[in-house]
Amino acid sequence: MTHHPARHFSETYAAARRAFLARARARGTTPRSYRNDRATGPGGEPLCTDVARFGPPGARRVVLCVSGTHGIEGYAGSALQSALVADGYPYGVRDVAFVAVHALNPFGFAHRRRVDEDNTDLNRNFVDHTRPPANAHYGALHAALVPDDWEGPAHHQGDAALGAFAAAHGTRALQRTVTQGQWTHPDGLFYGGTAPTWSHRVLRDVVTAYTAGAEAVAYVDLHTGLGARAQAEPIFRGGRDAGALDRARAWYGPALTVSEDGTSSSTPITGNTAGLVADVLGDGPTLTAITLEMGTTAGLEVLTALRADNWLWLHPDRRPALAESIGRRMSAAFYPDDPGWRDAVLRAGTGVLDAALAGLAPETRPRPARP
Repeated sequence: MTHHPARHFSETYAAARRAFLARARARGTTPRSYRNDRATGPGGEPLCTDVARFGPPGARRVVLCVSGTHGIEGYAGSALQSALVADGYPYGVRDVAFVAVHALNPFGFAHRRRVDEDNTDLNRNFVDHTRPPANAHYGALHAALVPDDWEGPAHHQGDAALGAFAAAHGTRALQRTVTQGQWTHPDGLFYGGTAPTWSHRVLRDVVTAYTAGAEAVAYVDLHTGLGARAQAEPIFRGGRDAGALDRARAWYGPALTVSEDGTSSSTPITGNTAGLVADVLGDGPTLTAITLEMGTTAGLEVLTALRADNWLWLHPDRRPALAESIGRRMSAAFYPDDPGWRDAVLRAGTGVLDAALAGLAPETRPRPARP
């Protein structure tokens, strides 16, 4: 791939959407748009998840790639999808289709939040809501994570409480408690909701429609915010057959990590999108699913940004200067204004998607098309 980061990265959801749609149409594809009827963008503009398919009709192998599950993380994911589309991915490989799901959570993308219009973390929403999972320790940390003020004593007391928990149980235990998901505090972090969200329902429809007849699916959900800066970390998210993990290791090599065995920057989470894909596919096509994390900054900085953004959402009377400062912190945590980082993300992300393509089509050695 010829890399021109400035050409692929956008600074607003609307611009990212225009770029993705234009490149898809230039490839002769008419994307399908799902409009969110529950929310609009900052300027009242419509919010859509757009889906584009590339490859031969009836292809039995599918690369399914999603951006924007976590809203603001969609800026980097969109850039990678647009770059791949512009370069001709899946490069004419026989019997393989590429399905790009752009901005699965368009509200968070447009408003530069990680969550949707209801403060729901979409990647914790794919659970049985009649029997939501339990997070035994989140309740004890909720007040610390969601302080009453951001520039006063409650914030400092919250920091101290989180530090005490980490000292007593370890930083990994703190990460696991905070990030695994919780279904009891709608105003809190990593909230999984009480029912399938709009984006949840869209993804179910997309997987059903665009994997029909497939024999094998490579699922890649694009994220930022975890791991070493500018490094791409493929995290195994499953497959129902016994060989799924070995298959993923063969495709992605030693870079592949597994949350459940402690090798990943991510602790185990509950209710992620890959679970929905597995449910829709059932015992039919083989599924090799990963989350592709692209690191930005230290984990504590990311958590602080999320706490600040959550506080801002709960306090609409905030001072403009403080709101601007928190917005900059969110961008630094999930979408750094750094050409070097953006170039590295495109290069590393392209390598992972090429590995998914080669894994689905081992009889070929796909090469990127050149302009």
